[in-house]
Amino acid sequence: MSVIYSEGSGLANSIFGKSQAPIRACIKDNLEQFQKNSMVEKIFFMDTSKNYAEKYTSETALGDFEDVGENGAYPKTGMQEGYAKVIEPTTWKSSFEVTQEMVEDAKMGKIKSRAGTFALSYSRTREKFAADLLAGGLGNAMTFGGKSYDTTSADGVSLFHSAHPSVTNAKHTQSNRFAAAFSIATLDTVASRMQEFRDDDGNLLAVTPDTIILPNDPAMIRAVTAAINSEKNPESNSNAVNFQCGLWQVLVWRYLPKSIGGKPYFMMMDSKLKDTCMAMPWVDRIPLTVRSDVDPNTDANVFKGRARFGAGFNNWRSIAICGEGVSAATALV
Repeated sequence: MSVIYSEGSGLANSIFGKSQAPIRACIKDNLEQFQKNSMVEKIFFMDTSKNYAEKYTSETALGDFEDVGENGAYPKTGMQEGYAKVIEPTTWKSSFEVTQEMVEDAKMGKIKSRAGTFALSYSRTREKFAADLLAGGLGNAMTFGGKSYDTTSADGVSLFHSAHPSVTNAKHTQSNRFAAAFSIATLDTVASRMQEFRDDDGNLLAVTPDTIILPNDPAMIRAVTAAINSEKNPESNSNAVNFQCGLWQVLVWRYLPKSIGGKPYFMMMDSKLKDTCMAMPWVDRIPLTVRSDVDPNTDANVFKGRARFGAGFNNWRSIAICGEGVSAATALV
C-alpha cells in the first residue's frame, strides 16, 4: 500500500516545517502495520491501472488436441471471447488538520495521533469496502457510504449464484452458492463441487480450492479448525483418517458479516485461480496521495488524502459460499 506525499510551498520554513517528517513517517508506518493483517490482497486479484477503467474478460476453451496420424494436418479450432467486466476506479478523499496551537504547545503526541487515525481511516475504508463488496456478492449490488456498487460477475448474475450461465451453451448453468450447515461432509462436498467447475464449453477446469474464508465467529472458527487440523475424523469414533487435514489455509476476516440469514457460513476459494483468471479484480489507479497545505482562513496545517481505486467481480469460478441461511442456493445432498 504505497503513499505519495507532497508539501505546499513555504511549509518547510513555517511553524509547521519540523512536523512534516514525523507526520509523514507516522502515516507510512500505520499504513504498513495495517497492511500486515489486510485480507484485500489475499482474496482479490490486485491490479494497477493508468486508464479511467479496465476491462476483464476470458476466452472459451480451445478444444482438445487431436490424433492426426503421421504427417497429419493441424486441426483448426477456435475460441471466442467470454463474458466481460469493466471496472472503473472511483475517487476517495479525506483530510485532517494540525492547528498552530498544537505546534506552539509542542503537542506532538496529539499530532501523531491524528496522523495515525488518518492512516487507519484509509486502510479501514479499503478493508470495509472490499469485505462489503464480497458479502454483497449474494445480490446484484451493495451500498457503501450511501452509494451503490455493482456485485455481479461478468456473466451478469450475482457473484454467488445458483445458475451461472454459459456464453456458448444456454442450457448449461453452474452454482457456487450452496445451502447446508457446516460439517466435515459439507466441507468435502463443497470442495468436490468446486473441483467440478467447468468452463463455458463444458470442459473440466483445474479448480483446486485451498483457502477457507470465515467471519470472526468463534464457534465457526473452532469447528473449521477442528475439521481441517484433526488427523482423525473429529465427528466420529471410528478412527477414520481425515483426508482434509493439512490441505487448507484459513483466513478470518473480521469485516465480514458474522452470519447470513442468522446462520453461520463459510467461503471456499482457489488462491491461485483467483489470480490466474483475474477472478475478483481490485484496481488501484492512484495510490494514496497526501498533500500538506496551510489554510489561509484558520492558519492550520491541513493534510488532504486522495486515492482512486475500485473493485468488482469477473470470473466467479475461484470462489463459493455455503451456509444454512444462504437463500436461493443449491442444496447439498
